[in-house]
Amino acid sequence: MVVFGAGVGLGAAVARRFGAAGYRVALVARDETRLGALVLELAADGIEAAAFPADLTRTAEIPGLIGRIRERFGRIDVIEYAPITTDLFVRATDLDVATAQHYVDLYLLTPVAIVREVLPEMLERGDGGILVGQGVSAVRPMPNLSGLGPAMAAARNYILSLNGEIAASGVYAGVLHIAAMIRGSAGHQIATSGKLSVGVDFSKIPVVEPADLAETLWTMLTKRDRPEDVVPAAA
Repeated sequence: MVVFGAGVGLGAAVARRFGAAGYRVALVARDETRLGALVLELAADGIEAAAFPADLTRTAEIPGLIGRIRERFGRIDVIEYAPITTDLFVRATDLDVATAQHYVDLYLLTPVAIVREVLPEMLERGDGGILVGQGVSAVRPMPNLSGLGPAMAAARNYILSLNGEIAASGVYAGVLHIAAMIRGSAGHQIATSGKLSVGVDFSKIPVVEPADLAETLWTMLTKRDRPEDVVPAAA
């Protein structure tokens, strides 16, 4: 499988969960040093992994990236896309075109480019999985928490439409909306640093364990009984 956005939180947990089930793992993120450390950690657990440093905002470079992953592993069975941006949120009143374009590239256009590269082989085999993890602002717009949300909402529309078209062919597409901070992630560290001022009390936002989210993604893929989920569930 390929973990796009392999950070210290969800990405690492997904790599461990799927690796424990027998998947070999390609790790994609910008930080080459961090990726190398994660490869060693996974190897210590008996999981074969390889690092592929890349900037996921550079959508045009996706075909070459996928080509390098195929050269190393031969085939791609599952992809998980959940990059984090340390920019976090902006107020809707402050959102400008350049910022919106950055988020659209990262959260919509690059996933579309990835799917275009991996979907044909999945459809040919009649099996495969496309998993997206993103923030709950895609489905619950909130004041002061814009920027990411509009782009993620578009990605949600795309993934749900895609699943409706390909599910009968044996390929699953699903999106997990995370209504919490992921413990230990870069976003969690920044949000709790006290350095942000976006009109949000982060102490009131729940915290979830990355391993629990990875397990939810595993269940979504293996059971295929729902194309999306929200964690934690709404009260």
